[in-house]
Order: sequence, then structure tokens, then C-alpha cells
Amino acid sequence: MEGLLLRLSALDADAASEVRVIAFFDSLIARRVDLDTLLRTTAQLTECPVGLDAADRGLALAAEAVVRAGVPTPRGARVRELPDGARVWLARTGPELPLDDMVLERFAIAAELALARGTLPELGDPALVELVLAERAGEAERSRALHLLGLTPGARVRVLAVADGSVELGGWSAPLGRSRAVLLAGPPELAAVRAPTRVGVGGEVAAMDARQSWRQARLAVRLAGALSWDPPVCWWERLGSLAAVAEGLRAEEIGRIPDVRALDRLAAAPDLLLILSAVCGHDSVRKAGYALHRHHSSVTARLAQAETELGFPVTTPDGRFRLRLALMLRRLRDNTD
Repeated sequence: MEGLLLRLSALDADAASEVRVIAFFDSLIARRVDLDTLLRTTAQLTECPVGLDAADRGLALAAEAVVRAGVPTPRGARVRELPDGARVWLARTGPELPLDDMVLERFAIAAELALARGTLPELGDPALVELVLAERAGEAERSRALHLLGLTPGARVRVLAVADGSVELGGWSAPLGRSRAVLLAGPPELAAVRAPTRVGVGGEVAAMDARQSWRQARLAVRLAGALSWDPPVCWWERLGSLAAVAEGLRAEEIGRIPDVRALDRLAAAPDLLLILSAVCGHDSVRKAGYALHRHHSSVTARLAQAETELGFPVTTPDGRFRLRLALMLRRLRDNTD
């Protein structure tokens, strides 16, 4: 139905046009559209910013090309109040159009019904965290979930991906896939995290963008190690250019890399990958052997076996970098969500 008109400025203020505006919003109501869709299509219809302000629900939404949260009612906007105290608004920069009053009236009715339909879990319910981090959730749903968690849309947060759900890190959490998502407001307290727990730490973002931090945390946890010389906590921000490389590679592509395939073959030899990982984590073979509780001559002999398969020395700076990259890519391939 909304395909019949998406340009209010093209309509005259006659009875037929008013009927078409009513039919437009009735169609949205009948389809039980969510608040995001209601705001976005109303903005298309009016060709100007529109919004909804429901402070008691944690909603301050505006729409033009897209829906944005945390936007207050602009000064000078035309406002229509709903029975529960919420209000919708229309902010036209040019002269008012004859049908603006009709649009505000029908917009308010549709918004009231959409608000009445919207129910979210109780405070503390993991479903709230899941909703905040969901890729496909609307801005209205996300904003209301944050409100119930006691967070404003602009609050600074981080999201952690914890491979072992038994670790208590504070914040709000929910099991998502094979990891536990932990939503934190403020710096994470990670000093108590010890192997074998693996934790990925996403970047700091505004609460409305928490799903971005969750994506980063999920990538970081796949690269986190579980050995004493390979930190179990991986910060996305510290991955640097490796993050861009990891984000662009699929598991099957990693599996075709010659260095990774060589490591797959070496994995059949007892403890050889453990030795290679130790060499990457220390600046000498002697220190690697000490960490493994082995004599350095034994480690040197095993490294010679590995170098034959890999085709490059692993104790030079370039070789150590190449080996570490291959080990990390292999871990990325094998640690999936």
C-alpha cells in the first residue's frame, strides 16, 4: 500500500489525498510493522525528518534515510502527543504542507499501537543482551533493550567473547553460539583470567553499536591462545593489520595456504606444534626449552625436523614471524563460533 504514494508534497489537500494518507498508515498498522519500519516509511512519505520520543521506554528515535537512536526532538518540530506521554514529531525545514496535520495524527495512532505491541524481557534477562548484539534487530528494539539494562545509547561499552562460560567477569552476559557474550560498561577486569580460558575483547564503542564490538570479540577469541606464553586474552585493537587479514579469510582459504598445510602435517608428530608455538613466544631456543622443561638440544633437534617440512628456518626474525602468522591462521581456522 505504501507504494501508492511516497511523496506527500505531490498531493493536494483534498478528501481523496486524505483518504490515501489514511490508507497508507492503515496498511502499516495491518501489517503490524515495527517502529523502525514505521519511522522510515513515514520519513519517505513526508520527505523530511520524523521521530518518536518516549523517554520512559528509553526511546528517542529519528528517521530520514535511516533510523537513528538517541536523537531528541528538534526545536521547532511539529509534535503530536500520545496518551501515555510519548510523542511523535515532524521537522520540515520548508513551509508546512496542508497534509502534515493528517500525517502527524495517523503517525501518532500507528506509533501508539506499535509501542503497545512491543514487549521486551525483564531486566537482567540474557535475551536483552542477545537483542543488543543481534545484527538484525531494529534501532527501536535495541534502544529499549539498552534502556532496560540501564544503559544509554551513547554509553561506552565493550563486548567480550568468553570461550569458557564459567568465568565471571561482571557486566551482562548471554550464551551466543559456542561462546558467552559479556557486555561491559567501563574497562574490563581481566587480571583474573587464566588459561585454559580464552577471552576475546572487542573494541570500545557506543552502546548502540555493541554488535560491532561483539563481531570483533568473536574474531579475537578465535586467535586467543591457552598456553602460558601465548596469552589467553586477545584484544581486537592489538591485532592491528592481522585483524583485517583474519576478517577477510574463510576457513577453506586458510586451509589452502602452504604454511598452514605444512603445520597440519606436522601436527601428527607428538608435541611438535607445542614446540613451534613455544619458539614463537620466546626470543631463544634455550628459553623455549626452559618453558617446556626440555633441554635446548632436544628442542633444536625437533626444530630441524619441522624446518624440513616447512621449508624455512624458524629461528630467524623473518622465519619466526612467518611461523607465528601460520600458527595464528591455523588457530583461526580451527576455532569457529
